[in-house]
Amino acid sequence: MKKATTLSMAGLLAFTAACTTVDPYTGQQKVSNTASGAAIGAGVGALAGLAAGGDDRRNALIGAGVGALAGGAVGNFMDQQEAELRAELQATGVSVTRVGNNIVLNMPSNITFATDQDQINPAFYPTLNSVSTVLRKYNQTLVDVYGHTDSTGSDGYNQALSQRRANSVANYLIQGGVSPQRLVATGFGESRPIASNASEAGRSQNRRVEIQIVPLS
Repeated sequence: MKKATTLSMAGLLAFTAACTTVDPYTGQQKVSNTASGAAIGAGVGALAGLAAGGDDRRNALIGAGVGALAGGAVGNFMDQQEAELRAELQATGVSVTRVGNNIVLNMPSNITFATDQDQINPAFYPTLNSVSTVLRKYNQTLVDVYGHTDSTGSDGYNQALSQRRANSVANYLIQGGVSPQRLVATGFGESRPIASNASEAGRSQNRRVEIQIVPLS
């Protein structure tokens, strides 16, 4: 079964204030790997059981003063965001797909993670920084981070790996200034293939992280 992780603002901010380190690649402060894992664990413990978390996130954001979009403003808002994401993500290997008023970013695992690992490749930091920049600017959205694997290995192992990878990407976005109240990280393991697992080419497509951006309306 998939497992959704809703990220709590207060808990994460308190934890990250005490557990930051210097990123050796950027020279900037970031949450240590240990702190990130513990913060995610705290979020799971406090808020496990929220499936998609949409209503809870929506209410929290509106309560925090982030206005909801209405009517024709939704399409225009997402059009502008889509255009900026496409401009920022050209030639990065990340695809941008529009599905109605939602935007889906597909991040293949060969550019995001080493084989069987859940730590983001340092070379992918600039791409995620660009995503964070756009998400901060267009803050009237909910952000779902989905982890997926191929069918190699056991169901349980693939589920856990996909969840850890989704958590890693969500944590990085938070470190980049995206509000935790907007985010849910979910691992789907091998349950949602987009290609056949019978070939390496297909398995490569199935190993991915997706970011779905949904308007707050």
